[in-house]
Amino acid sequence: MNGPEIDVEFAPELGMFVPHARRTGATAVGTDGSSTLGHVVESLGVPLTEVGALVVDGRPVSFSHIPAAGESVRVRAVERPQRVPGAPLRFLLDVHLGTLARRLRLLGVDTAYESTDIGDPALAARSAAERRVMLSRDRGLLRRRELWAGAYVYSTRPDDQLRDVLGRFAPELRPWTRCTACNGLLAEATKEQVSDQLEGGTQRSYDVFAQCGECGRAYWKGAHHDRLEAIVVRALAEFGSR
Repeated sequence: MNGPEIDVEFAPELGMFVPHARRTGATAVGTDGSSTLGHVVESLGVPLTEVGALVVDGRPVSFSHIPAAGESVRVRAVERPQRVPGAPLRFLLDVHLGTLARRLRLLGVDTAYESTDIGDPALAARSAAERRVMLSRDRGLLRRRELWAGAYVYSTRPDDQLRDVLGRFAPELRPWTRCTACNGLLAEATKEQVSDQLEGGTQRSYDVFAQCGECGRAYWKGAHHDRLEAIVVRALAEFGSR
Protein backbone atom coordinates (compact mmCIF):
# COMPACT_ATOMS: atom_id res chain seq x y z
CA MET A 1 0.00 0.00 0.00
CA ASN A 2 1.26 3.47 -0.88
CA GLY A 3 -1.00 5.52 1.38
CA PRO A 4 -0.49 6.85 4.93
CA GLU A 5 1.83 4.88 7.18
CA ILE A 6 0.69 4.20 10.76
CA ASP A 7 2.15 2.42 13.76
CA VAL A 8 0.14 -0.52 15.11
CA GLU A 9 0.63 -2.35 18.40
CA PHE A 10 -1.36 -5.48 19.26
CA ALA A 11 -2.31 -6.67 22.72
CA PRO A 12 -0.31 -9.77 23.73
CA GLU A 13 -3.50 -11.88 23.67
CA LEU A 14 -3.80 -11.20 19.93
CA GLY A 15 -0.24 -12.21 19.09
CA MET A 16 -1.25 -15.61 17.77
CA PHE A 17 -3.11 -13.99 14.88
CA VAL A 18 -0.29 -11.84 13.51
CA PRO A 19 3.17 -12.57 12.09
CA HIS A 20 5.91 -13.03 14.67
CA ALA A 21 7.53 -9.69 13.79
CA ARG A 22 4.37 -7.83 14.84
CA ARG A 23 3.84 -9.56 18.19
CA THR A 24 6.00 -7.24 20.28
CA GLY A 25 5.71 -3.47 20.28
CA ALA A 26 4.50 -1.14 17.56
CA THR A 27 5.34 -1.81 13.91
CA ALA A 28 4.81 0.29 10.80
CA VAL A 29 1.85 -0.52 8.56
CA GLY A 30 1.17 1.03 5.18
CA THR A 31 -2.47 1.81 4.37
CA ASP A 32 -4.25 2.80 1.16
CA GLY A 33 -5.76 6.00 2.48
CA SER A 34 -9.38 4.85 2.15
CA SER A 35 -9.77 1.55 4.01
CA THR A 36 -11.16 1.61 7.53
CA LEU A 37 -9.00 0.80 10.51
CA GLY A 38 -11.12 -2.30 11.08
CA HIS A 39 -10.25 -3.51 7.58
CA VAL A 40 -6.56 -2.81 8.19
CA VAL A 41 -6.59 -4.82 11.43
CA GLU A 42 -8.35 -7.74 9.74
CA SER A 43 -5.89 -7.63 6.84
CA LEU A 44 -3.12 -8.15 9.37
CA GLY A 45 -4.81 -11.37 10.55
CA VAL A 46 -6.95 -10.42 13.57
CA PRO A 47 -10.71 -11.15 13.41
CA LEU A 48 -12.66 -8.15 14.70
CA THR A 49 -14.57 -10.50 17.02
CA GLU A 50 -11.37 -10.61 19.10
CA VAL A 51 -10.83 -6.84 19.23
CA GLY A 52 -12.10 -5.06 22.31
CA ALA A 53 -11.13 -1.52 21.40
CA LEU A 54 -9.07 0.48 18.92
CA VAL A 55 -7.16 3.36 20.49
CA VAL A 56 -5.63 5.99 18.18
CA ASP A 57 -3.20 8.45 19.76
CA GLY A 58 -4.79 7.79 23.13
CA ARG A 59 -8.45 8.10 22.13
CA PRO A 60 -10.89 5.28 21.35
CA VAL A 61 -12.15 5.13 17.76
CA SER A 62 -14.61 2.92 15.90
CA PHE A 63 -13.73 0.25 13.37
CA SER A 64 -14.88 2.68 10.66
CA HIS A 65 -12.09 5.17 11.46
CA ILE A 66 -9.94 6.05 8.41
CA PRO A 67 -6.27 6.08 9.48
CA ALA A 68 -4.19 9.19 8.88
CA ALA A 69 -0.43 9.33 8.41
CA GLY A 70 1.59 9.04 11.58
CA GLU A 71 -1.21 7.79 13.81
CA SER A 72 -0.33 5.39 16.61
CA VAL A 73 -2.85 2.56 16.99
CA ARG A 74 -3.23 0.18 19.90
CA VAL A 75 -5.39 -2.88 19.25
CA ARG A 76 -6.79 -4.22 22.51
CA ALA A 77 -8.28 -7.64 23.17
CA VAL A 78 -11.90 -8.11 24.23
CA GLU A 79 -12.61 -7.51 27.89
CA ARG A 80 -13.71 -10.48 29.96
CA PRO A 81 -16.43 -11.18 30.80
CA GLN A 82 -17.65 -9.98 27.43
CA ARG A 83 -21.22 -8.71 27.29
CA VAL A 84 -23.31 -9.33 24.17
CA PRO A 85 -26.14 -6.77 24.20
CA GLY A 86 -29.52 -7.05 22.53
CA ALA A 87 -30.37 -10.74 22.89
CA PRO A 88 -30.33 -13.60 25.40
CA LEU A 89 -26.86 -15.13 25.48
CA ARG A 90 -26.87 -18.23 23.32
CA PHE A 91 -24.40 -19.88 21.01
CA LEU A 92 -23.99 -21.54 17.62
CA LEU A 93 -21.04 -23.91 17.07
CA ASP A 94 -19.65 -25.21 13.81
CA VAL A 95 -19.09 -28.83 12.86
CA HIS A 96 -15.64 -29.03 14.49
CA LEU A 97 -16.83 -28.23 18.03
CA GLY A 98 -19.17 -31.11 18.84
CA THR A 99 -17.62 -31.99 22.21
CA LEU A 100 -17.74 -28.36 23.33
CA ALA A 101 -21.38 -28.14 22.25
CA ARG A 102 -22.33 -31.19 24.33
CA ARG A 103 -20.51 -29.84 27.39
CA LEU A 104 -22.17 -26.44 27.15
CA ARG A 105 -25.56 -28.16 26.88
CA LEU A 106 -24.65 -30.34 29.86
CA LEU A 107 -24.25 -27.10 31.82
CA GLY A 108 -27.62 -25.81 30.63
CA VAL A 109 -26.26 -23.24 28.16
CA ASP A 110 -28.42 -22.70 25.05
CA THR A 111 -26.14 -24.12 22.34
CA ALA A 112 -27.06 -24.83 18.74
CA TYR A 113 -24.67 -27.04 16.79
CA GLU A 114 -24.33 -28.08 13.17
CA SER A 115 -23.16 -31.70 12.97
CA THR A 116 -22.58 -31.41 9.23
CA ASP A 117 -20.66 -28.77 7.30
CA ILE A 118 -23.39 -26.47 5.96
CA GLY A 119 -20.92 -23.81 4.83
CA ASP A 120 -19.91 -20.43 6.16
CA PRO A 121 -22.73 -18.41 4.53
CA ALA A 122 -25.42 -20.65 6.08
CA LEU A 123 -23.77 -20.57 9.51
CA ALA A 124 -23.48 -16.79 9.43
CA ALA A 125 -27.11 -16.47 8.32
CA ARG A 126 -28.28 -18.70 11.18
CA SER A 127 -26.22 -16.69 13.67
CA ALA A 128 -27.95 -13.52 12.48
CA ALA A 129 -31.45 -15.01 12.24
CA GLU A 130 -31.35 -16.55 15.73
CA ARG A 131 -29.06 -13.93 17.29
CA ARG A 132 -26.53 -16.48 18.43
CA VAL A 133 -22.84 -15.95 19.14
CA MET A 134 -20.90 -17.94 16.53
CA LEU A 135 -18.09 -19.98 18.11
CA SER A 136 -15.48 -21.26 15.70
CA ARG A 137 -11.79 -21.76 15.01
CA ASP A 138 -12.38 -20.66 11.39
CA ARG A 139 -11.09 -17.09 11.08
CA GLY A 140 -12.70 -16.66 7.69
CA LEU A 141 -16.13 -17.48 9.12
CA LEU A 142 -15.64 -14.99 11.94
CA ARG A 143 -14.93 -12.24 9.40
CA ARG A 144 -18.33 -12.53 7.78
CA ARG A 145 -20.23 -9.28 8.23
CA GLU A 146 -23.65 -10.90 8.58
CA LEU A 147 -22.75 -12.63 11.86
CA TRP A 148 -24.79 -11.53 14.87
CA ALA A 149 -21.68 -11.89 17.03
CA GLY A 150 -18.74 -14.25 17.11
CA ALA A 151 -15.76 -15.51 19.06
CA TYR A 152 -12.65 -17.46 18.22
CA VAL A 153 -12.14 -20.69 20.16
CA TYR A 154 -8.47 -20.61 21.04
CA SER A 155 -7.73 -24.20 22.05
CA THR A 156 -8.17 -27.58 20.41
CA ARG A 157 -8.67 -29.28 23.81
CA PRO A 158 -12.32 -29.56 24.95
CA ASP A 159 -11.45 -28.85 28.62
CA ASP A 160 -9.66 -25.64 27.68
CA GLN A 161 -12.33 -24.69 25.14
CA LEU A 162 -15.02 -24.92 27.80
CA ARG A 163 -13.05 -22.82 30.29
CA ASP A 164 -12.34 -20.24 27.58
CA VAL A 165 -16.01 -19.82 26.65
CA LEU A 166 -17.25 -19.78 30.25
CA GLY A 167 -14.58 -17.29 31.26
CA ARG A 168 -15.19 -15.04 28.28
CA PHE A 169 -18.99 -14.87 28.31
CA ALA A 170 -19.97 -15.89 31.86
CA PRO A 171 -23.25 -17.57 30.82
CA GLU A 172 -25.74 -18.65 33.46
CA LEU A 173 -25.13 -22.30 34.31
CA ARG A 174 -28.13 -24.59 34.85
CA PRO A 175 -26.69 -28.13 34.71
CA TRP A 176 -28.78 -31.13 33.73
CA THR A 177 -31.55 -29.02 32.14
CA ARG A 178 -30.78 -29.49 28.43
CA CYS A 179 -30.54 -32.42 26.08
CA THR A 180 -26.91 -32.93 25.07
CA ALA A 181 -28.08 -34.41 21.77
CA CYS A 182 -30.41 -31.67 20.50
CA ASN A 183 -30.36 -28.75 23.00
CA GLY A 184 -34.01 -29.23 23.97
CA LEU A 185 -35.16 -28.71 27.56
CA LEU A 186 -35.42 -31.69 29.91
CA ALA A 187 -38.31 -32.54 32.19
CA GLU A 188 -38.80 -35.22 34.82
CA ALA A 189 -40.21 -38.46 33.42
CA THR A 190 -41.53 -41.70 34.85
CA LYS A 191 -40.05 -45.07 34.04
CA GLU A 192 -43.22 -45.91 32.13
CA GLN A 193 -42.87 -42.83 29.92
CA VAL A 194 -39.38 -43.84 28.74
CA SER A 195 -39.67 -47.62 29.02
CA ASP A 196 -39.28 -48.13 25.27
CA GLN A 197 -35.71 -46.73 25.52
CA LEU A 198 -34.61 -48.88 28.47
CA GLU A 199 -32.88 -52.24 28.42
CA GLY A 200 -33.58 -54.83 31.08
CA GLY A 201 -30.70 -53.90 33.37
CA THR A 202 -31.60 -50.23 33.29
CA GLN A 203 -35.25 -51.06 33.96
CA ARG A 204 -34.25 -52.88 37.13
CA SER A 205 -31.51 -50.53 38.38
CA TYR A 206 -32.86 -47.00 37.90
CA ASP A 207 -35.99 -45.16 38.93
CA VAL A 208 -35.21 -41.48 38.27
CA PHE A 209 -35.41 -40.27 34.67
CA ALA A 210 -35.63 -37.13 32.57
CA GLN A 211 -36.78 -36.75 28.99
CA CYS A 212 -36.13 -34.19 26.28
CA GLY A 213 -39.20 -32.26 25.24
CA GLU A 214 -37.87 -31.90 21.68
CA CYS A 215 -36.37 -35.24 20.60
CA GLY A 216 -37.78 -37.48 23.35
CA ARG A 217 -34.41 -38.86 24.43
CA ALA A 218 -34.37 -40.33 27.95
CA TYR A 219 -31.70 -39.60 30.58
CA TRP A 220 -30.71 -41.31 33.80
CA LYS A 221 -27.61 -41.57 36.03
CA GLY A 222 -25.92 -44.34 34.09
CA ALA A 223 -22.35 -45.56 33.64
CA HIS A 224 -21.03 -42.22 32.36
CA HIS A 225 -22.63 -40.08 35.06
CA ASP A 226 -19.52 -39.76 37.26
CA ARG A 227 -17.47 -38.39 34.35
CA LEU A 228 -20.19 -35.88 33.46
CA GLU A 229 -20.67 -34.94 37.09
CA ALA A 230 -16.96 -34.12 37.32
CA ILE A 231 -17.28 -31.70 34.39
CA VAL A 232 -20.25 -30.02 36.05
CA VAL A 233 -18.58 -29.77 39.46
CA ARG A 234 -15.43 -28.17 37.99
CA ALA A 235 -17.44 -25.66 35.97
CA LEU A 236 -19.63 -24.66 38.91
CA ALA A 237 -16.63 -24.32 41.22
CA GLU A 238 -14.88 -21.90 38.89
CA PHE A 239 -17.72 -20.13 37.08
CA GLY A 240 -20.97 -20.88 38.85
CA SER A 241 -21.01 -17.84 41.14
CA ARG A 242 -20.76 -15.28 38.36
